[in-house]
Amino acid sequence: MRDKCWSLVEESTRKRKQVMRVLEHEAPYQASLPIEWADIPFPPPEKSRFRFIDLFAGIGGFRIAMQELGGHCVFSSEWDPYAKKTYEANFGEVPFGDIRKISEEEIPDHEVLCAGFPCQPFSLAGVSARKSLHTAHGFACETQGTLFFDIVRIIKAKQPRIVFLENVRNLVGHDEGKTFSIIKSTIEKLGYSFSYKLIDSSPLVPQRRIRCYMVCIRGGEKGFSFPDIQGPPLPLKSILESEVDESYTISSKLWEGHQRRTNRNLARGTGFTAFCADLEKPSNTIVARYGKDGKECLIPQDRKNPRMLTPRECARLQGF
Repeated sequence: MRDKCWSLVEESTRKRKQVMRVLEHEAPYQASLPIEWADIPFPPPEKSRFRFIDLFAGIGGFRIAMQELGGHCVFSSEWDPYAKKTYEANFGEVPFGDIRKISEEEIPDHEVLCAGFPCQPFSLAGVSARKSLHTAHGFACETQGTLFFDIVRIIKAKQPRIVFLENVRNLVGHDEGKTFSIIKSTIEKLGYSFSYKLIDSSPLVPQRRIRCYMVCIRGGEKGFSFPDIQGPPLPLKSILESEVDESYTISSKLWEGHQRRTNRNLARGTGFTAFCADLEKPSNTIVARYGKDGKECLIPQDRKNPRMLTPRECARLQGF
């Protein structure tokens, strides 16, 4: 099985070399764009200590942390158009699009590779949805599940000193642990140590968000020792805005529907539930579909239906 997965990496590398750097409709990479750093919320550090790349960048959570440590981002990649626009607003740079469409030779040298590769093929919700639709999950998901091997081809070509990966906690147990075993052995075969830890973010931001963090060090015999994150969970009320537009209050029809589905799912013991959040505790995990109906975290209001979080509050929950 491991040899088969490694052959996927080799095949992926050969195919990528035959693909043009960018599609005709895709803008050139951000290096050519004029940037006014004074207008950027998160400018690069004045003095950089190391270079890093930001793969599957989203809106830039990895980048903020790396820049605070003195890192200079030399390349970023994100395919979602809305995330790319937000990333540009945050950092003044437009990420490259589909990572599959760039050859590893065109990626600048760097000391640290950061990648929060797509979690949907491995998450509990994603796996459940794919099973119900009789579609593939994990590495068998050709759309997102194999993108880990694009990370591998870049590691193999650029040999960064450190590889920093993040994914959902279910990655560890997916397919009875076989998926995680392949990831670990593939990284180790490249000459890296492999250390991981499941970390709850609630002492740092007011959100229950347990994620698997993986730190891989080239030639590192002892691996990486994760620091202990101590302290009480932060309360949700600490990031709420004092004044919120009425448009964030959900309708009576939606609220009644939430309550009806919650009672039904509680009786069945399956499915999502919707409750008003306890403002003295962290929020539930905010998922990508939150903007649809807000059921993961509804804010109670006096003599009103509950409301959804605002975009600014959601950003604060993610550390922005």
